[in-house]
Amino acid sequence: MLTGITALAVFGGCAAARRYLNRSGRREAAYWKGRVRLRALWNEGAAFGLPIPAGVLPLASAAALGGLWARRRQCPLGAGLLLGGGLSNLWERVRHGRVYDYVQFPRAPGRLGRYVFNLADFAVLAGGGLMLASRRGTSARRRR
Repeated sequence: MLTGITALAVFGGCAAARRYLNRSGRREAAYWKGRVRLRALWNEGAAFGLPIPAGVLPLASAAALGGLWARRRQCPLGAGLLLGGGLSNLWERVRHGRVYDYVQFPRAPGRLGRYVFNLADFAVLAGGGLMLASRRGTSARRRR
């Protein structure tokens, strides 16, 4: 149940953020002394510019989300974050053929400062981290 509630909340939050930030008249803005920039960008590629063909990307995403659903009991909160963020990006990709990204960290080290993210990306990152941490915790308990 926690997985579904979390996924629904993340999906709704991502949709609301995109709707708010993709309105006409909104300008780019910098916050926290230029460390964070809100910048509109429609991303037609995969994560970090990986060369995945456009027709394959939604299918690969759907398959990954299906596999994740099967492991949701491992860490319900992490799975909910991953599912909500993944479904949000998949929905935009199917509906618009691209994903709306809007958060950039221009002062981040190396190439990371060039990339632009969205709320769904952060949910996927946090959910993946929780899933990995819960898996490590499970394997550590098994060794004892």
